[in-house]
Amino acid sequence: MKVLEKVENEIQFLIFSLSGVEYGVNIAGIKEIIRVSGITKVPSTPPCIRGVINLRGSVIPIVDLPVKFGISGNPQTNRTCIIILEVDYEKRKTPVGMMVDRVNEVIKFSPEEIDPPPSFGTPIQGDFLTGLGKRKNQLVLILAIDKILSIEELKSGFPVIPEIDNPIRPSA
Repeated sequence: MKVLEKVENEIQFLIFSLSGVEYGVNIAGIKEIIRVSGITKVPSTPPCIRGVINLRGSVIPIVDLPVKFGISGNPQTNRTCIIILEVDYEKRKTPVGMMVDRVNEVIKFSPEEIDPPPSFGTPIQGDFLTGLGKRKNQLVLILAIDKILSIEELKSGFPVIPEIDNPIRPSA
């Protein structure tokens, strides 16, 4: 398992909740946070892909994190939101959204406050985690966004479009 690189400065994390558990993502990859609206379902996609949204002309896939993690989600409320992140794919930044119950706060953890991920007792599989942030009475599961929002996995869930994925070539 990969542990966050230890640096001398504190690292800022956006903390959000899913089914009463707090998770954190490094704010460096976050593009914006938006309210849930206008999600278009796409046929033949995995259950964890809620659909796509049109955000200022960009089509962005939305991952339903409770479904992805195999945990029970809460009903959608006015606090449910989508965190838009940029993930690396083929040497470029690609926007992907993840749906969460609510965003709580931004906090800083020093390297000493981040432990390797626990090997048991977490509601999600271990390779989705890069660490466990701890401060006073607060424990935060720090997510491995590159594993959770894998573009290859997301692409594999969308149906094949013959004209694009398998162009017809004239016979010789």
